[in-house]
Amino acid sequence: MAEVSATMVKELREKTGAGMMDCKKALAETGGDFTKAEEWLRKKGISRAAGKASRVAAEGMIGTYVHGGRIGVIVEVNCETDFVARNTDFQDLVKDVAMQVAAANPKFVSREEVPTEQLDKEKEIQRELLKQAGKPEAMWEKILVGKVEKYYEQVCLVDQLWVKDDKKKVGEMITERAAKIGEKVAVRRFVRYEVGEGIEKKKDDLAAEVAKTLGQA
Repeated sequence: MAEVSATMVKELREKTGAGMMDCKKALAETGGDFTKAEEWLRKKGISRAAGKASRVAAEGMIGTYVHGGRIGVIVEVNCETDFVARNTDFQDLVKDVAMQVAAANPKFVSREEVPTEQLDKEKEIQRELLKQAGKPEAMWEKILVGKVEKYYEQVCLVDQLWVKDDKKKVGEMITERAAKIGEKVAVRRFVRYEVGEGIEKKKDDLAAEVAKTLGQA
């Protein structure tokens, strides 16, 4: 198989809208030939949704998921027509997205939503960790590229590994489902609730409690 660079994968992904792993495999299978790689993706039904990128997805549905009575998720997933919104395949997709949010607790839908100041703060933290680890300063920026990608995989829904198949990312799963459904599909927003989240829990002083109990005996 031909050696496939990250730049090649990025370029093919931008042209086809297919997932990174699919693009990497397509290029590897076709010896790095972009034209053949695009054809490979089309034959697999992976890039069909890419041509719909400029179309408006203003229909869809609000999906909900509750796990164990302690975690609740509300998610909005859009499609192009109300007909598709009533489709079982689309509804299953919405449920899977809600379950992903419940399980993996992303903070954003995509990397484009990550505030610049938050990304800069993460880079600052990683630089400090590299310094403490004794890594040469000349290598920091190169290492940071991978660290930032890992950060996106943690906090961005579409960059996370899908909980039902950790061989693909959520964005790739959505692209494949969109191709099958035949319309543009996009996750617009979500909110996740967890029981007790944000509440400062009371911390009992065990020693004081024991002393108090003994004093009452």
